[in-house]
Amino acid sequence: MRQLTDTETKTLFEKLANYTGRSLNALLTDTSPTASTAKSSTPDRYVFRIQKDRVYYVRESLANLALSVARDNLLSLGTCLGKFTKTGKFRLHITALDIIAPHARYKVWVKANGEMPFLYGGHVVKAHVGRWSEDCPEHQGVVVMSMSDTPLGFGVTARSTGEARRLDPTGIVCFRQADVGEYLREEDTLFTT
Repeated sequence: MRQLTDTETKTLFEKLANYTGRSLNALLTDTSPTASTAKSSTPDRYVFRIQKDRVYYVRESLANLALSVARDNLLSLGTCLGKFTKTGKFRLHITALDIIAPHARYKVWVKANGEMPFLYGGHVVKAHVGRWSEDCPEHQGVVVMSMSDTPLGFGVTARSTGEARRLDPTGIVCFRQADVGEYLREEDTLFTT
């Protein structure tokens, strides 16, 4: 595992900032209750490391321990956020949902009748939206939640909040990027290198 270059870091942070906004800084420091009970007085930071083309979100102390393992022998460490494509773009994986959901700036809550179509790979239509964050602009990253506040996936808004209210019930509100149904649909290829 190695550190990200400046261009890789910029690309990654732009993608994450599309979903988290200013709370991107909170991803780099540990806010868990176990950090305050640790032996040291400073909390352990989180860092981003790359192995082959995949980016991992890992505690700095574990990343330092992983330096003793040869790159060929190390498959993964931490949480896989996504991967860089051959053209240099970054694509978030569904495994990043647990990381970005608590820090999401904009959210869309889906009614119970809209959960299954979304989990089978469909986009979110207006008839399935229970509520959404106010003043959400067009083409903004959002986390899709169930009405019981369970993260189901993430996507990009097709319309702003104001425009979406004037859509017909079959109009697409949010384009699906990833959903938790991928764990089953792409079971064979999700974690392969």
